[in-house]
Amino acid sequence: MSAEEATPVQVEANAPSQAGMTIEQALQDVLKKALIHDGLARGLRECVKALDRREASLCVLVESCTEKEYVKLVEALCNEHNINLIKISDAKKLGEWAGLCKIDRDGNPRKVVGCSCVVVKNYGEDSEAMNVILQHFNKQ
Repeated sequence: MSAEEATPVQVEANAPSQAGMTIEQALQDVLKKALIHDGLARGLRECVKALDRREASLCVLVESCTEKEYVKLVEALCNEHNINLIKISDAKKLGEWAGLCKIDRDGNPRKVVGCSCVVVKNYGEDSEAMNVILQHFNKQ
Protein backbone atom coordinates (compact mmCIF):
# COMPACT_ATOMS: atom_id res chain seq x y z
CA MET A 1 0.00 0.00 0.00
CA SER A 2 1.50 3.32 -1.02
CA ALA A 3 1.26 6.59 0.83
CA GLU A 4 -0.91 8.05 -1.95
CA GLU A 5 -3.79 5.62 -1.42
CA ALA A 6 -6.64 6.83 0.75
CA THR A 7 -7.01 5.13 4.09
CA PRO A 8 -10.56 4.26 5.13
CA VAL A 9 -11.97 6.56 7.74
CA GLN A 10 -14.98 6.04 9.95
CA VAL A 11 -17.02 9.18 10.43
CA GLU A 12 -19.98 10.06 12.59
CA ALA A 13 -22.76 11.30 10.33
CA ASN A 14 -23.83 14.32 12.38
CA ALA A 15 -20.58 16.30 12.27
CA PRO A 16 -21.08 19.80 10.76
CA SER A 17 -19.15 20.83 7.67
CA GLN A 18 -17.75 24.15 6.48
CA ALA A 19 -20.45 24.85 3.89
CA GLY A 20 -23.21 24.97 6.51
CA MET A 21 -24.50 21.57 5.43
CA THR A 22 -24.09 18.76 7.93
CA ILE A 23 -22.58 15.46 6.85
CA GLU A 24 -25.97 13.84 7.41
CA GLN A 25 -27.72 16.29 5.07
CA ALA A 26 -24.97 15.90 2.48
CA LEU A 27 -25.17 12.12 2.75
CA GLN A 28 -28.94 12.19 2.21
CA ASP A 29 -28.50 14.30 -0.92
CA VAL A 30 -25.69 12.10 -2.28
CA LEU A 31 -27.74 8.93 -1.73
CA LYS A 32 -30.74 10.44 -3.56
CA LYS A 33 -28.61 11.44 -6.55
CA ALA A 34 -26.89 8.04 -6.63
CA LEU A 35 -30.29 6.32 -6.53
CA ILE A 36 -31.49 8.39 -9.48
CA HIS A 37 -28.37 7.49 -11.50
CA ASP A 38 -28.59 3.77 -10.57
CA GLY A 39 -25.37 3.93 -8.58
CA LEU A 40 -26.60 2.54 -5.26
CA ALA A 41 -26.20 -0.97 -3.83
CA ARG A 42 -28.56 -1.79 -0.95
CA GLY A 43 -28.43 -4.76 1.37
CA LEU A 44 -25.68 -7.16 2.38
CA ARG A 45 -25.37 -9.16 -0.83
CA GLU A 46 -25.26 -6.18 -3.22
CA CYS A 47 -22.95 -4.20 -0.94
CA VAL A 48 -20.45 -7.01 -0.43
CA LYS A 49 -20.35 -7.66 -4.18
CA ALA A 50 -19.70 -3.98 -4.90
CA LEU A 51 -17.06 -3.72 -2.16
CA ASP A 52 -15.28 -6.89 -3.28
CA ARG A 53 -15.24 -5.80 -6.94
CA ARG A 54 -13.88 -2.39 -5.88
CA GLU A 55 -16.80 -0.62 -7.55
CA ALA A 56 -17.68 1.25 -4.36
CA SER A 57 -16.82 4.87 -3.68
CA LEU A 58 -18.53 5.21 -0.31
CA CYS A 59 -20.07 2.79 2.19
CA VAL A 60 -22.73 3.70 4.76
CA LEU A 61 -23.23 1.31 7.68
CA VAL A 62 -25.72 1.40 10.56
CA GLU A 63 -24.19 1.43 14.06
CA SER A 64 -27.08 -0.48 15.60
CA CYS A 65 -26.70 -3.62 13.48
CA THR A 66 -27.30 -6.71 15.61
CA GLU A 67 -25.18 -9.09 13.51
CA LYS A 68 -21.55 -8.61 14.58
CA GLU A 69 -20.25 -10.72 11.66
CA TYR A 70 -22.10 -8.45 9.22
CA VAL A 71 -20.38 -5.34 10.61
CA LYS A 72 -17.03 -7.10 10.76
CA LEU A 73 -17.27 -8.21 7.10
CA VAL A 74 -18.24 -4.78 5.77
CA GLU A 75 -15.57 -2.98 7.83
CA ALA A 76 -12.91 -5.49 6.73
CA LEU A 77 -13.77 -5.07 3.05
CA CYS A 78 -13.72 -1.27 3.40
CA ASN A 79 -10.31 -1.41 5.10
CA GLU A 80 -8.88 -3.87 2.57
CA HIS A 81 -9.96 -1.86 -0.49
CA ASN A 82 -9.51 1.64 1.04
CA ILE A 83 -13.17 2.61 0.75
CA ASN A 84 -14.53 5.43 2.90
CA LEU A 85 -16.99 4.30 5.57
CA ILE A 86 -19.64 6.40 7.31
CA LYS A 87 -21.66 5.08 10.24
CA ILE A 88 -25.13 6.40 11.03
CA SER A 89 -27.46 5.62 13.91
CA ASP A 90 -30.86 4.69 12.44
CA ALA A 91 -31.62 1.86 9.98
CA LYS A 92 -35.07 3.26 9.10
CA LYS A 93 -33.53 6.61 8.20
CA LEU A 94 -30.96 4.90 5.95
CA GLY A 95 -33.72 2.83 4.35
CA GLU A 96 -35.71 5.97 3.62
CA TRP A 97 -32.67 7.71 2.08
CA ALA A 98 -31.90 4.63 -0.02
CA GLY A 99 -35.41 4.57 -1.48
CA LEU A 100 -36.69 1.54 0.42
CA CYS A 101 -40.10 3.09 1.12
CA LYS A 102 -43.33 4.17 -0.49
CA ILE A 103 -44.14 7.85 -0.94
CA ASP A 104 -47.74 8.95 -0.35
CA ARG A 105 -49.62 11.70 -2.20
CA ASP A 106 -48.33 14.39 0.13
CA GLY A 107 -44.71 13.35 -0.46
CA ASN A 108 -44.27 11.78 2.96
CA PRO A 109 -42.48 8.43 3.21
CA ARG A 110 -44.48 5.49 4.53
CA LYS A 111 -43.82 1.76 4.87
CA VAL A 112 -40.13 2.46 5.41
CA VAL A 113 -37.94 -0.64 5.46
CA GLY A 114 -34.77 -0.57 7.53
CA CYS A 115 -31.44 -1.02 5.78
CA SER A 116 -28.13 -1.89 7.43
CA CYS A 117 -25.71 -1.12 4.62
CA VAL A 118 -25.67 1.01 1.47
CA VAL A 119 -22.81 1.42 -1.01
CA VAL A 120 -22.46 4.29 -3.49
CA LYS A 121 -21.00 2.97 -6.76
CA ASN A 122 -21.75 6.04 -8.90
CA TYR A 123 -22.27 9.51 -7.43
CA GLY A 124 -24.14 10.63 -10.54
CA GLU A 125 -23.66 14.33 -11.12
CA ASP A 126 -21.33 16.61 -9.19
CA SER A 127 -23.04 18.47 -6.38
CA GLU A 128 -22.24 20.55 -3.33
CA ALA A 129 -23.21 17.63 -1.10
CA MET A 130 -20.74 15.31 -2.82
CA ASN A 131 -18.00 17.91 -2.42
CA VAL A 132 -18.83 18.29 1.29
CA ILE A 133 -18.44 14.54 1.85
CA LEU A 134 -15.24 14.30 -0.20
CA GLN A 135 -13.71 17.29 1.61
CA HIS A 136 -14.62 15.71 4.93
CA PHE A 137 -12.70 12.54 4.06
CA ASN A 138 -9.76 14.51 2.66
CA LYS A 139 -9.40 16.37 5.97
CA GLN A 140 -8.88 13.15 7.87
